[in-house]
Amino acid sequence: MEWRDEGALLSVRPHGESAAIIEVFTGEHGRHAGVVRGGASRRIAPLLQPGAQVQVTWRARLDDHLGIFTVEPLHARAALLSDPLALAGLNAICAMLRMALPEREPHPMLHAATIPLLDALEAGTDWPPAYLRWELLLLEEIGFGLDLATCAVTGSRDDLIYVSPKSGRAVSRQGAGDWASRLLPLPPVLLGQGPASAGDIAQALALTGHFLNRELGPLLNGRPLPEARTRLIDRLARRAQG
Repeated sequence: MEWRDEGALLSVRPHGESAAIIEVFTGEHGRHAGVVRGGASRRIAPLLQPGAQVQVTWRARLDDHLGIFTVEPLHARAALLSDPLALAGLNAICAMLRMALPEREPHPMLHAATIPLLDALEAGTDWPPAYLRWELLLLEEIGFGLDLATCAVTGSRDDLIYVSPKSGRAVSRQGAGDWASRLLPLPPVLLGQGPASAGDIAQALALTGHFLNRELGPLLNGRPLPEARTRLIDRLARRAQG
């Protein structure tokens, strides 16, 4: 069994005395793990950093084996390691992909959105809105996309200020009625209204977090979403206050 693909490195852990097991999020083969011989050596280990863009060749005797990766570094994205907020974003992306996606299941649309997001983190551009859109796409990929186009009650496109915590559909002020206290607030940034501050993004991520936590409940088994995501939201909240 053999294939070749390109992707972003998600995690690295030691394996034996000199090898490493890596996980890569590839375009055609999804989240995939494999052994890198010599991956813990001084020559190779510095190249195997989360976020790095790599070309990998995977080989195994049988398809269900862990297999061996041959890795060709393409782009290290080392610059984002000096930016605490960008590093928090990288850690959140890697943690969410590792937790949410079944291994070896292709997600080409999510992969196509992830690589530019990682590039934006490294470039230091205004990437938090892109991260928010990425989480919305992640929700769609696991089978629960939000519907924020019209009010679930009246069908109106105007004055949408709530989201149903069950259906994920938008609700207008008029449509909410006496149920308003049971609904989630809908941040304007999710409707593309005006510039998005760090505080707006943090509020919107609280909303996506509600649905991610619910949909991934069976995988989480009572545990919260990854701590890396919480640290990112905390940093965004502090940035908004400061």
